Amino acid sequence: MRVAVFLVLLLVGASSWAGPLELKGKLEQGALVIGKTEPGAHVRQDGEEVPVSPGGDFVIGFAREAPPVSRLEVELPDGRRLVRELKVEQRKYNIQRIDGLPPAKVTPRKEADLKRIREDIAQAKKARALVDERTDYLTGFQWPVKGRISGVYGSQRVLNGKPRRPHFGVDIAGPVGKPVRAPADGIVTLAHPDMFFSGGTLIMDHGQGLSSSFLHLSKILVKEGDRVKKGQIVAEMGATGRVTGPHLDWRMNLRGKRVDPQTVVPPMEIKQTEKTR
Repeated sequence: MRVAVFLVLLLVGASSWAGPLELKGKLEQGALVIGKTEPGAHVRQDGEEVPVSPGGDFVIGFAREAPPVSRLEVELPDGRRLVRELKVEQRKYNIQRIDGLPPAKVTPRKEADLKRIREDIAQAKKARALVDERTDYLTGFQWPVKGRISGVYGSQRVLNGKPRRPHFGVDIAGPVGKPVRAPADGIVTLAHPDMFFSGGTLIMDHGQGLSSSFLHLSKILVKEGDRVKKGQIVAEMGATGRVTGPHLDWRMNLRGKRVDPQTVVPPMEIKQTEKTR
């Protein structure tokens, strides 16, 4: 019987498991999955240690190009070892072409711009480096703003005819000044008024290395170190940095993996009039 149970645990492809290991979320590229196990357990995903709260809560994720199988290992306090071979659904991504951007924003050449970009990258990296036992993500996520979705995670952008890195956020169009709300509880780790590419940039940490980034803001209403609550107004939408129009670019990072915010929120429900605001 023990062997049979072990085999089922290895092969099951569903998104949850009743017992000493539970997973909630879709198993696909770019997705976040919330896990629950016994307090005191140790978890590893593809050989990397996963933070686990005192209550047994943890979060794992899959990158944009995640392979079809991810190995999850759980060592329980009593010595039992559970292994799951997670079948990761492969996604197809869109190609976006954006023309008319200022050449200096597409391919910066000035040393002053390059220095600024390097400093921006270092600040954002530092802001996302926090990994602690907090589980603010357990409050669940809501859309930070509602409006027309103008860009999606994973799409390959071609700027002024030149292929660029894939887009790792979800873009929501709207007017400058539209309120942006915290999608979940968290701590503000970066509040920068004007980064080279992303303009007004806000980063908040939701615990265990999971963070949200909000780009192109016109105004930031919180400061670094602030505790924020789900639904709290934290910023205003803008058109700062490298943009062709006002919108919010919402991104999520999990311990170095860029994941898709749309995998943690329900489908957006908005009134027809909100789509054009």
